Amino acid sequence: MERAGSGHRTVPHTADLQVEAWAPTAEGCIGELVRAVVGSFADLTAARPVGERACTVVAASEADLLVGVLEEVIYRMDAHGELPADLALGEIDDADGGRTLEVRFRMADTATATLVGAVPKAVSLHGLDLRPGLGGWAGRVTVDV
Repeated sequence: MERAGSGHRTVPHTADLQVEAWAPTAEGCIGELVRAVVGSFADLTAARPVGERACTVVAASEADLLVGVLEEVIYRMDAHGELPADLALGEIDDADGGRTLEVRFRMADTATATLVGAVPKAVSLHGLDLRPGLGGWAGRVTVDV
């Protein structure tokens, strides 16, 4: 899946949602995967903004950071009725053998979004992939819907 620039797409998958993304950096690829997942089930263009939220995700690898960010998105949707209309990711820091990623979300009210697909329930570890390649980073994630 080597491509120039940044982007994402959904790919066929039985009963669940699977998305692929590519970007020059790991952080960019994680951001594209989050945008792909949210865009697969919600149109936020007319959704009411509700503010910014920040979190720090700590994990053993870049792929685990991806899972942590997506789990935060699902948690905020379920617990607070918010979805990220946009996000900004800091640089991945190496600390004590692990990885740390600062995330800032610009959130929208889920109740004012237009649902366009099945709502995700959890991130699957099956088929999870996030790695560097010749043209940058590429990733794939499956989300249970």
